Amino acid sequence: MPKKKLLIFIITYKASYRLNEVIKKISFKNLSSYNTSILISDDASGDDTIKYAKSIKSKMKKNIFVNINKKNLGYGGNIKKCLNFSIKKKFDYSVMIHGDGQYDPKYIPHLLNWFLKNDKISAITGSRLLMGSHKAKKGNMPFYKLIGNITLTKIFNFLLNTNFTDAHTGLWAYNLTHLRKMNFRLLTDGYNFDNEFRFLNILNNKIIKEISIQAKYGDEKSQLHIKYAIRFFLNTLLFFLAKKKLFHLNRFK
Repeated sequence: MPKKKLLIFIITYKASYRLNEVIKKISFKNLSSYNTSILISDDASGDDTIKYAKSIKSKMKKNIFVNINKKNLGYGGNIKKCLNFSIKKKFDYSVMIHGDGQYDPKYIPHLLNWFLKNDKISAITGSRLLMGSHKAKKGNMPFYKLIGNITLTKIFNFLLNTNFTDAHTGLWAYNLTHLRKMNFRLLTDGYNFDNEFRFLNILNNKIIKEISIQAKYGDEKSQLHIKYAIRFFLNTLLFFLAKKKLFHLNRFK
């Protein structure tokens, strides 16, 4: 049987030298059963991230693509562009990795294994809290972020009748067979894309699987997280109303 086609797309914004570290952690040996390609998609960083991306492409030579957005599309906008690329090039699966190294590529084979076990799974995410908060603490997750994550995830589960342990993860694997049937292109271009994508799957009765991971944290801006948290909470309320058909959201047709 021909190998399944896999695209690992790395979204970058001012990732610079950290991009090299992410690439080095991708275990191509453990992905030998797939026909694997890499897409580096930079969102108009305006710094030396492009230099590192082009250097990686010249060294790897084949099965690597570099996309440079002429203007900043936003977190969600960049992801949508990569997903559209995945579908256009007829990949079977795609995995998103952040270029800042927060999520370790070593988990990619574990994510993909679940697609082989159950082809009804639409997406797989990495949960920092699946094995309890102690693992998140071990990974040096900031305390304010840990409490916020737990609280907002519980609110999401309560309102939408789900049982996720980490509704804020940025590590995703996509089964493109299912993705092609959902209009993800109408979702936000902002930081809440993953949240809206999760809800889109819920509305379409799709399965999202979680696996346990540990993330890495650097210098983070709490102000950004406060804005994200407020928007996440408001979005969750809208999702609840939309699911109950008390409110209409065009992007979730």
